[in-house]
Amino acid sequence: MRPLAILGLALLGLSAGGVAWERFTGDPAKSSEPPSFTTPELRTMASTVIATGIVRLRVGAEVRVGSQVSGIVQKLNVTVGSHIKRGDVIAEIDSRGLAARLAQAQAQVGVSEQDLRRAEVELKRTRQLAEAQLVPPQQAEDLALAADAARARLEKARRDAAVVQTDLSYVFIRAPIAGTVASVSTQEGETVAASFAAPTFVTIIGDHALQLIAMVDETDIGSVAPGNPVAFTVETYPARELTGRVERIAPKATIVSGVVNYEVMIDISTPTDILKPDMTANISIRTAERQALVVPDAAIQREGEERFAYVEEKGALVKRHLTTGAREGGVTEIKKGLTSQDRVLLAPLPNPPRRAEP
Repeated sequence: MRPLAILGLALLGLSAGGVAWERFTGDPAKSSEPPSFTTPELRTMASTVIATGIVRLRVGAEVRVGSQVSGIVQKLNVTVGSHIKRGDVIAEIDSRGLAARLAQAQAQVGVSEQDLRRAEVELKRTRQLAEAQLVPPQQAEDLALAADAARARLEKARRDAAVVQTDLSYVFIRAPIAGTVASVSTQEGETVAASFAAPTFVTIIGDHALQLIAMVDETDIGSVAPGNPVAFTVETYPARELTGRVERIAPKATIVSGVVNYEVMIDISTPTDILKPDMTANISIRTAERQALVVPDAAIQREGEERFAYVEEKGALVKRHLTTGAREGGVTEIKKGLTSQDRVLLAPLPNPPRRAEP
């Protein structure tokens, strides 16, 4: 082999070895791919209280709708799961019996009106005769009392007709609130009796009837106040973040296995179509905001429980031990170990640097 060829191969081998050594030692000053650095920055961070909770129905959100009158269920317009608006007709009771009673009451009103007119005519005639002293005054007084009695009977007949008219309006059972039908307790063709208690036709869960109950430990409850914003997820949809706001805090503690917790009622802001009662939730209550020094998560290295970062000092990388805080939006709070003037390595080194901060 020619001497020049041997020399070329030797130089090529030395070059490859040098590159390999540079990458092995991880010296960023000599690496062909210079590392990227970041500078810690001040950012507004939230102080949060972490708790678990459960989705529940609000008090009064579940309404049982019954019948005011007895009769046969002629028509049922809903099934379980139906969404209804306030005032929609849920069911209809056979109205023929009530219609007949109403006609009878109205006929009685007509009879009473005729009796009153007859009594008033007789009273008027008798008063004229009494003024002419053709009949005793006592007879006119008796007819006046009879006219008053006829007037009272007419009023009673009208009230009786109004009661039947009201009962007739109850044959249409309407939804008192907007919501979803949770259960149906009767069917078409069944006879309902409303003598002692209104029989339940359907149970309706109102719209926006769900609330979140968080169990907050006694050590954290002092920082929670009505109006605090809330973010939470449920076990069924762990990737979907929902929001709410603290509505009120229970004045009395709930003690379970010796642990003192307080119920925090949270009004859910986002649509609750995907939520159902008794779902378990992971809750974060934002109690305050503060200015904090943060770096991207990629700048923080880990070895067991230790957290550290590599900082450039005089052309070399120095290992800095860190005390970290909250994480939010891809950044981590630095409580101790860095300043806003430090240049921090973003990517981990292939090997530790040659010197480290003692």
